[in-house]
Amino acid sequence: MFAFIEECIKANKEIYEHINFNLKPEDFSYHGKIGAGGDKSLQMDLRCESIFVKYLSSFGNIYSEEAGFIETSNTNHKNIKITIDPLDGSENFLSSFPYYGTAVAYEDESGVKIGIVCNLINGLVYTKNEEKLQITYDLNANIVDDKVLQCGETKFGIFERSYFFPEISLKLRDNKLKFRSPGAVALSFACAKYYSFVLFYGNIREFDIKAALYICNDLYIYQTKEILLVSKNKEIFCKLKNLLNNNRL
Repeated sequence: MFAFIEECIKANKEIYEHINFNLKPEDFSYHGKIGAGGDKSLQMDLRCESIFVKYLSSFGNIYSEEAGFIETSNTNHKNIKITIDPLDGSENFLSSFPYYGTAVAYEDESGVKIGIVCNLINGLVYTKNEEKLQITYDLNANIVDDKVLQCGETKFGIFERSYFFPEISLKLRDNKLKFRSPGAVALSFACAKYYSFVLFYGNIREFDIKAALYICNDLYIYQTKEILLVSKNKEIFCKLKNLLNNNRL
């Protein structure tokens, strides 16, 4: 399946180069329609979507956060569904906050087979190889030697949308669990291996988590209708899980 990963990398490279060298004022304007994910679509969201469709439509039907279901002409792959978040962290992009990316999940009738998340700030692409081991590429499809991960240091966790849940934030503070809330859900979960934990509380959408959960599925995961918790640290994972359940936050 490296052919699919390679095409995803090409799509992300085109998006990355547009953002860094060819941005236009209209990229920051809203299209005026509500996307399939429930948010207003930026012109940049739609630009990213069209780039992914160009590179990935030969692999199967596409389900995008912006346009919804996009049926392709390839009848040989009708059982394939490609779920994409063309611009994860759109509001960060709009505000020039350097934390946003893209997410792509490839699945057949038995489930997700490939998950790919790209950080559009540093150009790193996170996925898994055929041995189901996490692997990082650059935008030239070269494998990256991840020195940051090798150091093993994790100073804080990620709590996406924490501003909606001050009670939970206080519980984390009281339990000396430091966190940030950067605002790009797929990117945060795909990079869960770098943090002490990643927590999301609220409406969980498949665009946000499908690719990322495949990437981090070897970590500790707890999921309900409104909670998603991932951690590489069993002690922190159990502590947070009990905190979320027993205290009825």
